[in-house]
Amino acid sequence: MMRETRSEDPSIRGRIFMVVASMVIGLLVLRLAKLQILDAGLYSGESRSNAVRELRVTPARGTVVDRRGRLIVDNEDTYTVLITPRYFDPERTDLLASLLSVPDTVVTRKLAEATAWNAFRPSPAFRSVSFDVIGRLLENRSRLPGVTYEAAQKRRYVAPFNAAHVLGYVREITRAELDRHRGEGYRSGDLIGKSGVESAFERPLRGTMGSAFRLVNVHGQEVDAFRGGTEDLAPVAGQEVVLTIDYDLQALAESLFVGKRGAAVAIDPSSGEILALVSKPDYDPDIMSRPLAPEAWDYFLTSPEKPQFNRATQSLLPPGSTLKPLVALMALQEGVITPRSTVTCNGGHPIGRGQFFRCMHVHGTIAVGTAIEQSCNTFFFEMMTRIDVESFARYARAMGFGRRAPLDVGEEDTGLIPDSAYFNRMNPRGWTVGTPMNLGVGQGDIGVTPLQLAGYIGALGNGGLLYTPHLVLEFRNPDGTVERPEIPEPTRLPFDRSNVDLVRDALRRVMEEGTGRWIQIPGIQSAGKTGTAQNPRGEDDSVFIMFAPFDHPTIALGVMVENAGFGSTAAGPIASLLAERYLTGSIAPGRRALYERTLAVKSQPLPD
Repeated sequence: MMRETRSEDPSIRGRIFMVVASMVIGLLVLRLAKLQILDAGLYSGESRSNAVRELRVTPARGTVVDRRGRLIVDNEDTYTVLITPRYFDPERTDLLASLLSVPDTVVTRKLAEATAWNAFRPSPAFRSVSFDVIGRLLENRSRLPGVTYEAAQKRRYVAPFNAAHVLGYVREITRAELDRHRGEGYRSGDLIGKSGVESAFERPLRGTMGSAFRLVNVHGQEVDAFRGGTEDLAPVAGQEVVLTIDYDLQALAESLFVGKRGAAVAIDPSSGEILALVSKPDYDPDIMSRPLAPEAWDYFLTSPEKPQFNRATQSLLPPGSTLKPLVALMALQEGVITPRSTVTCNGGHPIGRGQFFRCMHVHGTIAVGTAIEQSCNTFFFEMMTRIDVESFARYARAMGFGRRAPLDVGEEDTGLIPDSAYFNRMNPRGWTVGTPMNLGVGQGDIGVTPLQLAGYIGALGNGGLLYTPHLVLEFRNPDGTVERPEIPEPTRLPFDRSNVDLVRDALRRVMEEGTGRWIQIPGIQSAGKTGTAQNPRGEDDSVFIMFAPFDHPTIALGVMVENAGFGSTAAGPIASLLAERYLTGSIAPGRRALYERTLAVKSQPLPD
């Protein structure tokens, strides 16, 4: 019996083995079929790392328009050449350089930058490439593995003005910027706002990146859209930025500054909206968005003209006599004079030991209103013997001087308003009453910006409210919705309304009977103050502040022209012509001669 059982074992074991093997093979076949057919979508992500490439689709950068919707900046189509270092053959460097018409060293440098960022991802290497060049690259496609291209856009500036210090410019991201923005989806070769609106509002202007999935071959070359493009994600265009700038006013302002160094700021005194902002010399933003030769960069960085320096918000120059209305308000508010108090001007003010601060004229006995109208230096020298320096600094800062405004676009300086600590630091051996006397006429250790001057005269014009200056009115989304930036509430000046009204009336008489009478706007009552600030670098600086119309002002201006002489000959006419253009829509034929004379005024050349 036992022998029979053993003789049957091999046959039974064979059959069992065959059944088990068949079952295993069947299970493997079923599993393979499941993976290949049923679970293809579930595991497609793993295959993408090998055969499918995800490409970013850059959105259209947001456009920039003026307060009435007139286009200032948009985009134009162009092409960008990308390099994927993992697939690129370095021996083809000379071929790629030849097709792009650049030196071999440029291709080598771009390849190194792309490799440092990510050797396995396409990196933008050459921007603003023409369609003809793309055609030549396609003809040599098989010889240039790792070289692809994408449709792109570049900024297009369509307005008849630069507005360089308002708009700023975009340029390729630097390594330091890339490190700061690494978590925000930037990569080597991307464009980013560098200054002005382009920088301050980079995020809303940039929009949201899209994605496109492409099948690629072993050479890293795209061969087709993955799944017919059904998994692609469309980009979201950037927001349109609506500026407070008035298109026509900005154009006129820049034309009036040809041949001049300086700045002008026009604001709406009822809101703080900046209607025009000019800083000259400046530059063409379009030039900054293209590759620049080393000598061009050297000019921007080292030129004594400082075209990148924003004189409207950073230039610190003495305000000259334009500060006298503020000093008058200080004296009235502190009670050191009344509206009827008088000072006798015999041509100057003694400062001790036989020294004498001179006045432009002998004005005799005058009160505060007449002192503003006739711009009597003696009166305001005397005021600074009665006002302590700490009170001067406190009132000046309340007016917006000596501090930064919460401006929505950066590049702003605080200015210089001295106090006793400052004078102690600068005069360690002690200082006398003569030290701060110069402040009464806007001279000495004091520096303000045209932006601050515009805010100051605007606050006087509206009766005592200091508004926050700002350049952006609203943001418009691609879906038609609108977002408005938060603007701080205006602050009330620390002056009685009766004192403000007295100073306002004196500023009106400046334009009707004083130094501004010859630049008064025909048929429109206004108020203003001329200033001539001493400049150690040559001829005096010309300064002017103004608001109009007098009763309900809708424009206020602060203008500075470096090394151009009296306030009434350079800065004053610029402000008057700008106000007329904004209020009436044109410059009257009878003022054509003033316009031509203003164009002819030039800043004194800078010393070598």
